[in-house]
Amino acid sequence: MTLTLTSQAFRQNGEIPGQHTCQGADVSPPLEWSGVPANTKSLALIVDDPDAPDPAAPKITWVHWVLYNIPPTATRGSRPFLRTIWRSDSESTY
Repeated sequence: MTLTLTSQAFRQNGEIPGQHTCQGADVSPPLEWSGVPANTKSLALIVDDPDAPDPAAPKITWVHWVLYNIPPTATRGSRPFLRTIWRSDSESTY
């Protein structure tokens, strides 16, 4: 079985709506996943942006999220369930 991650907030390979960016409310999109392998102890999610800050002239790989210790029995998440641990634009944890 293949691990699949989806969001109803945007289509696959589509642009992320403004409300989920720093140009909008900057709220995490709702996420759903399926196909977690048997005997998984926990899940992690890293969201990188390899063409930040400008797709025409990328300078760095921007780390938006580092999430870990997500229970393997969970099938969806959004704030406050998914808490951002670290972001490139912040030295704080959440």
